[in-house]
This record gives sequence, structure tokens and C-alpha cells, in this order.
Amino acid sequence: MGQRLLVVDDEESIVTLLQFNLEQAGYEVETAMDGKTAFEKASELNFDLIILDLMIPEMDGLEVCKQLRQNKIGVPILMLTAKDDEFDKVLGLELGADDYMTKPFSPREVVARTRAILRRVGSITEVKAVESNSDTLLKIGEVEIFPENYEVFYKGSQLELTPKEFELLLYLANHKGRVLTRDQLLNAVWNYEFVGDTRIVDVHISHLREKIEPNTKKPIYIKTIRGLGYKLEEPVLNE
Repeated sequence: MGQRLLVVDDEESIVTLLQFNLEQAGYEVETAMDGKTAFEKASELNFDLIILDLMIPEMDGLEVCKQLRQNKIGVPILMLTAKDDEFDKVLGLELGADDYMTKPFSPREVVARTRAILRRVGSITEVKAVESNSDTLLKIGEVEIFPENYEVFYKGSQLELTPKEFELLLYLANHKGRVLTRDQLLNAVWNYEFVGDTRIVDVHISHLREKIEPNTKKPIYIKTIRGLGYKLEEPVLNE
């Protein structure tokens, strides 16, 4: 496959186990055992995915994730946490992680999750390659989405979106006017069953609203349909 992964954990046994299984699955694997080293490697080298433990020395996983996103490094991040704590999971997603897994987990599960994330990212890359027409544009109100360039503009200014935020917005835009349940969005955007944890959808919707809604408390683009899910609408502007 030739895809390069960065595995970050301060437990040598976990790093060794994940590296072995991921290499057996055909991936090239770099490793780091602290946040500072992880950040430096991710800044200097190109990775297709980072598997990042939450509790690591020098710079914890949340800070690594935050710093990478602030430096506009959009590589997908799969966050690992030993804590079964909703706050940690949600905070990781809010800082730009694309996915998370709670320890303990099996190496097979990590490989499967890795494949799912990379397959989703790869499918978007293929779509972009096919859509070579530079005029391809999805426009909803003052939001402009250029799928082939992986770019989104709001009121003429380019937005900084994580890969999952972009994929979610693109899926909503391609189904404009339709009510989509959280489970539908999970399956479509994350490309696998997320054990019924729809909170990941809510967090990403919240991120998108912060970036495209004039007033997040009264959204005009992404509407919540109580008891069902979400719907992207063409807003009525300048009322």
C-alpha cells in the first residue's frame, strides 16, 4: 500500500504490538513515545494517519492534536485513550481528532479502524481526481464548497476544516434539504458502525456551525430536526 502511519504511545509494548500488526497489514510505520517527538515528526514528514495516545509525556495527545491543527496539518488523527471518559473523547474531537478508540483494544480492531479511515480519505481523493473541472462548485447561501480542491469558503474567506469536518459538510451539501439521522451520517462519513456513539456527529456539527453560522444559537444553514437528526438548508439571507 505504501501508506505511512505514525504510532504514538509511551508504552513500548503497545507501540511494538501496533507497529508489528500494522506493518503486517502493509503499512509503513514510524513511532514516537512522547508528544514532542510526535509533533516534530508530524511536522517534518508526510503521514497518511496518526494513531495518537492521549496520555503521553512532554506534550499530551490533546496538545499535539491542537498544535497540528493550528499549524494547518490536516492528517487524520485516531486518538487512543485509556479513559472511558466522555469529556476526554469530546475534547479530542473538538481539538481536531477524527476518531477515537478506548483502551483496551485488540490490534485487529486498530487495523480495521485504520483501514476504514484511510479508505474514506482515499475515496475522497479519487473523487477529487475524477472531478478535474475547476468550475465544480457547491454553493449554499454564502458557503462555497469546491470538492475537487478540498476547499470551503464562507463570505469569500477560506475556512480551515479538518478532514472529517469537510467530509461531513460535503455530505450534507450533497443531500441539501434532506433530513439525515445521526446514524446515517455516522455510516456515510465515518464509513463504519461507531458503536452507536452519535456524539461524534454532534461535535462535528457544532464545529461546522461555529464556522459558517452567523449565530450558532439560531442556525440558518444546518438545522436540527428534533428527534431525527440534521438538515442543511438554503438560507434566506438579508431578511
